[in-house]
Amino acid sequence: MYYVVETNKSFDQAVTDLEAAVANHKFGVLHIHDLGGTLRSKGIEFTQECKVLEVCNPVKAAQVLKIDMRLNMALPCRISVYTENGQVKIGMIEPAAMLSALSDDARLVTISKEVEEIIVQMIDDAK
Repeated sequence: MYYVVETNKSFDQAVTDLEAAVANHKFGVLHIHDLGGTLRSKGIEFTQECKVLEVCNPVKAAQVLKIDMRLNMALPCRISVYTENGQVKIGMIEPAAMLSALSDDARLVTISKEVEEIIVQMIDDAK
């Protein structure tokens, strides 16, 4: 259900390299959520780093929404760069597993597996 890799890169370098990998695979970064920074700005003691990149391929997103508009709530795909016990990690919830939990339409399985393969490549490129 999860795909997570460890990297020896710094947190900031992993984020930068992930952004480049997303662009290289013809996806776009719609937004980056700095969860660690947001929590700390609210006065919460949070020592880990965590940035979540919302990424999208508009062609694939449109295909999914054409099949089931309710799946807008599962889009865009999210890739996280985070620290855990001093280790930098890059990961995602696998799109195929997530969409198959939300719909049994075989067309969605095909699309989500295609997207998943590309996002795995992005993560591996960034590690």
